[in-house]
Amino acid sequence: MKQEFETSRKAHLAGLAEYAKEAVVSKTLIKKETGTVTLFAFDAGQGLSEHTTPFDAMVQVVDGEAAIYIDGKEHVVGNGEFIIMPANIPHALEAKKQFKMLLTMIKSK
Repeated sequence: MKQEFETSRKAHLAGLAEYAKEAVVSKTLIKKETGTVTLFAFDAGQGLSEHTTPFDAMVQVVDGEAAIYIDGKEHVVGNGEFIIMPANIPHALEAKKQFKMLLTMIKSK
């Protein structure tokens, strides 16, 4: 199965990952040595536990709303909004209701 989305092809972003009951669905759009772009669909009640990464990560909400925790502080991010989670700072997220996000991670040396 091809992990990347085809180049030179137009698509509706939110439609590329469907919600699944009690699950998190992901679709990698770009996967390179220098970073990734991944679309996620979270069912209500799903989330990602607290963790850190060695590089900044940008979350762009494309449908719904999420609670994103950075260094213990809650940020509610909704459709059309984004937030950058800084490198080496603990972060987590929780789907209070269904939501979809585009996660962009750019690695640096």
